[in-house]
Amino acid sequence: MSRVVRVAMTETRNAYAAMPARVEELESLAGVLDDVRQANLEHHASLIERAVSMGARIVGLGELFPAPYFALEQRALWRGFAEDAVTGPTSRFMAELAKRLGVVIVAPIYELEPGGKRFNTALVLDEQGRLLGTYRKTHIPFGTNEIASFHENFYYDRADGEGFVDERCNRSKNPYFPVFQTSVGKLGVAICYDRHFEGVVRSLAEGGAEIVLCPAVSFGEKSQRMWQHEAATDALRHKLFIGASNRRGAELPWTVEYFGDSYFVGPNGRCANESSDPELIVAALDLGSLDGADGSGWNIPRDTRSDIYS
Repeated sequence: MSRVVRVAMTETRNAYAAMPARVEELESLAGVLDDVRQANLEHHASLIERAVSMGARIVGLGELFPAPYFALEQRALWRGFAEDAVTGPTSRFMAELAKRLGVVIVAPIYELEPGGKRFNTALVLDEQGRLLGTYRKTHIPFGTNEIASFHENFYYDRADGEGFVDERCNRSKNPYFPVFQTSVGKLGVAICYDRHFEGVVRSLAEGGAEIVLCPAVSFGEKSQRMWQHEAATDALRHKLFIGASNRRGAELPWTVEYFGDSYFVGPNGRCANESSDPELIVAALDLGSLDGADGSGWNIPRDTRSDIYS
């Protein structure tokens, strides 16, 4: 039985117009971090409104969407950008927006939890503006490629399985990988680096996910090459839809180029992008197509040799 839901993702970059031109001038932002956040909230509110006008019932925003991608260096300034996932300004803003527009929103933020730990976290809000819960990024990268360095371990703790989740709508038994029952389908989240680890989407699939959104800030030759394959492989292997959303363009003052290339993919291949907006990807996902036997004749969950894997 057909069960079609339109889902949207953003493909954009930092919208704060007064970013300094040089890295050495970044400390000038110390008193205006709230302005940086507000500029990005307003920019993304406009994108969400446009997505809803195209029929989107779920809209996923990019990784760390209220800010530039600051993990290219270690700078204590940005640790002050973290906010409470439940009561912080982004959660409140997105709750009001979700309720006004009647749309499910996935909004990745820089979280500061009451005990002082910081996480790379996605908020999941339903169309009534209710916070269904959070997903905390499980794997935290640090290293250098041919373009730049990334220092996420300076800013983020690894997920501890203790994020806020409304258990009335959680379909997963794994505290690290909640799956949220929304009015339009069962939804999971994996953030950026998580996509490289095969257990992530498997765990979300075991929790019943039909759609997995993967917001990312990705750059570099190998990342771009693998970007074309990882979501497609996981969607086929685990029989679900994946939305892979990457930041696009360069941001001052670092000028690292994020390659974009966002797309939706299901078990039978890529889904057509119905959007002509350069900052939005919109696709019609038929969740009913996930029911029943796979046309290939494969049954990977049934035939997996879990008894021999370490």
